[in-house]
Amino acid sequence: MATPFQLRALGTEDTAPPRPRRERTPSPLPLTPARRRWYRQVKHALDFAAAVLIGVFALPVIAVSALVVKVTSRGPAFYTQTRLGLGGRPFTIYKIRTMVDNCESLTGPRWSIPGDPRVTRFGWFLRVTHLDELPQLFNVLRGEMSLVGPRPERPEFVPELEAALPTYRRRLAVRPGVTGLAQVQLPADTDLGSVRRKLSYDLYYIEHLGPWMDLRLLFGTLFYAAGIPFTTLGRLLGLPDVDTVQRIMNHAVPETAAARTRMSA
Repeated sequence: MATPFQLRALGTEDTAPPRPRRERTPSPLPLTPARRRWYRQVKHALDFAAAVLIGVFALPVIAVSALVVKVTSRGPAFYTQTRLGLGGRPFTIYKIRTMVDNCESLTGPRWSIPGDPRVTRFGWFLRVTHLDELPQLFNVLRGEMSLVGPRPERPEFVPELEAALPTYRRRLAVRPGVTGLAQVQLPADTDLGSVRRKLSYDLYYIEHLGPWMDLRLLFGTLFYAAGIPFTTLGRLLGLPDVDTVQRIMNHAVPETAAARTRMSA
């Protein structure tokens, strides 16, 4: 059956076989405006200093949380996983374990789902409060992550995501973050549709990268972890809401026909 791209207008006399069209990849998005590019040069140094300061207060919390994980469930207290960083370079991320040990031994790599049965009781608390992310401060000190940036993705998922979302790799233009604009407003990825929404946030963040944006997101994360709804925090801190991000970035996150098929499946 002919694809929509191969259909010709009715009534024409052209009998030559139609030439299939290729889906176009949009031209590269402008990254950080020139007036804020200086911040990209000093961001890592600021991240390092802030990670040292936060780490002083975070170490006791990490130690107590790790002890509780060790006592309440079998397996190691910490969890390591390969993720992609700046420019697509792989690195090992560190977290406090929130799921049962070796949870993917039978299923292989997969996204989390609402009410995921693999999450332990204490792991649920760690996820709600985001305390499981604290060991990533070590990744910040190593220069693999930033305090604020896009969520680091697993390499197993990237080929499919790139095929479905042509602009996906552009989020690798900056270091991934412990927190970020998408992380504090949207739930964990469960399918390609949720990834597409987060990609809009990631590209919006990259285009608006600056010290004021990062400072607001750090304060927002702190209060969000304390249980304050981000809809309230967003208004107080002047951060863009879901409708604003999607309206501005909709053109920047096109989807292929394959993506539409998978998302509707």
